[in-house]
Amino acid sequence: MKRLILGVCLLAGGLLACHPANEKNNVPIPSPSEAVVLSLSAPLGLPPVPLSKDNSLTQTKVNLGRKLFMDRRLSHNNTMSCAMCHVPEQGFTSNELGAAIGLEGRSLRRNAPSLFNVAYVQQLFHDGREFSLENQVLGPLLAGNEMANPSIGYVIEKIRIMPDYMGLFEAVFGGRGATVETIGAALASYERTMVSGNSRFDRWHYGKEENAFNSTQQAGFRVFSGKANCIACHSVGERSALFSDNRFHNTGIGWARSMGDKGGKHKVQLAPGVVVDVEDSIVQRFSEAQQGDVGRYEVTLDPADSWAYRTPTLRNIALTAPYMHDGSLATLEEVVEFYDRGGIDNPHKDPLLKPLRLTAEEKRTLIAFLNTLTGDNAKKLEEEARAEPIDQQIPEVDPASQYRP
Repeated sequence: MKRLILGVCLLAGGLLACHPANEKNNVPIPSPSEAVVLSLSAPLGLPPVPLSKDNSLTQTKVNLGRKLFMDRRLSHNNTMSCAMCHVPEQGFTSNELGAAIGLEGRSLRRNAPSLFNVAYVQQLFHDGREFSLENQVLGPLLAGNEMANPSIGYVIEKIRIMPDYMGLFEAVFGGRGATVETIGAALASYERTMVSGNSRFDRWHYGKEENAFNSTQQAGFRVFSGKANCIACHSVGERSALFSDNRFHNTGIGWARSMGDKGGKHKVQLAPGVVVDVEDSIVQRFSEAQQGDVGRYEVTLDPADSWAYRTPTLRNIALTAPYMHDGSLATLEEVVEFYDRGGIDNPHKDPLLKPLRLTAEEKRTLIAFLNTLTGDNAKKLEEEARAEPIDQQIPEVDPASQYRP
């Protein structure tokens, strides 16, 4: 094997490719194929993948973005990476937690949304407060209850002093080092590649493979698009299906959490799969104070948007429990029961939600249909994320210390 001088290894399409470094300045030299602008081919069932006109997609950006995504050192105390909440093996969300847990066990208000097909999301976060992946990735880096960095400048300086990032940004971005723009561009590039389609439903509905769907699943799709009217929000088009209208709806869960009866019981998870009902008065003795959450209203300040949250895609839904913006529904069975009741009544509840009166058989077939929406590359995306090396050297000097007199 040819000896590499200060070689830097980058993950490319699931294969580990090593690139020699320039002997003079240690900047890794990308291969010509990795510097070429990529086009993402949409799998069966999905429309063309939206790309950024200001952030061309290259393999080197994707590689660097994956490294950043998996790097725990990007948090203030070197313990939290993006992948700690968006766990690759758990549908790029967290199956064990209703609401995410940030730095040093700090509670978040909302469930960590899955990143499958996030390239198609027009307004990001559950309340739609951000408009591009390039900008969205900066929020968790700075949020005090997530990765808790004191400033974006702190993050930049930390990346600059870590040896394994030396020259990486410069090689990827034509000489530009780590900045707020290049960090966002790299992470966004990686997240755009999490496109997942060609499910059993797609092969049956769009590919016309009769054997891809059994009679129970076909009956479930008829319930989905007919009596249950799930299709009103989880849209299915003639040539593709995002299974989301990318709009915001009040189902009543947010309202009940903040305005409903406080004298009831609260589900507490003792271990994965072990959940008990505990009186709210007992939970309040040892839990953090419940954080207010008015949903979309916090962005628009329009009372009509109170407790409304973005419609999530149903693609890969079998992998991405728990459900709803707060992770309060643990199973698809609970979700179907919730919508069968018509949600929870409140002054701003979406008029689309009405009692469905589904039979037990209709509920069973509907769940069978939902379980067919898993993309055929979900495992591959998980494996590519985990192929990123995790033996990361903690910086010897805190970036803030260099400014002390």
